[in-house]
Amino acid sequence: MKLVPTELKDVYIVEPQVFGDERGWFMESWSQKKLADLGLKVDFVQDNHSFSAAKGTLRGLHYQLNPMSQAKLIRCTRGKIWDVAVDLRQGSPEYAKWVGYELSAENKRGLFIPRGFAHGFITLTDDVEVQYKADNYYAPECDGNIRWDDPDIGVKWVATPQVLSAKDAKAPSLRERTELNFRYEH
Repeated sequence: MKLVPTELKDVYIVEPQVFGDERGWFMESWSQKKLADLGLKVDFVQDNHSFSAAKGTLRGLHYQLNPMSQAKLIRCTRGKIWDVAVDLRQGSPEYAKWVGYELSAENKRGLFIPRGFAHGFITLTDDVEVQYKADNYYAPECDGNIRWDDPDIGVKWVATPQVLSAKDAKAPSLRERTELNFRYEH
């Protein structure tokens, strides 16, 4: 297992070591000890699993406010997605910057997103399953979202959204979000 740095500080691609033979394959999708040895220390407390039936389903951009903000490890276990993280940490030199990566059942990669970031993805195939670990419990009172097409962020989605929840379709822009309470820690 290895951590591959991305263009945004503290966001990593998690590359598993896959062992294969005539039976198929095996991998560790998460090892707290191995990744802590590489400098990534996080205690996950909740696993989530989503299914999206149609190609072009967009979910995001979502976050949870402090004190319930969440670090996440995202994996696509069926199909393929374009996964995006946006830095929302006040004072960060990368504030409102984003990264995006293809995650798929085939490439088996994960994307680690720390606290203080928004997250979203669009499905690139039908019948997509996404599983992710979170280091804090879901709290509806801390739930928030930002427009997926906010021009101040400028995410370059690799597909045109076809399916969007009502909540995501009417999400406010980053400029309209006054409750953001994430701080950049050097």
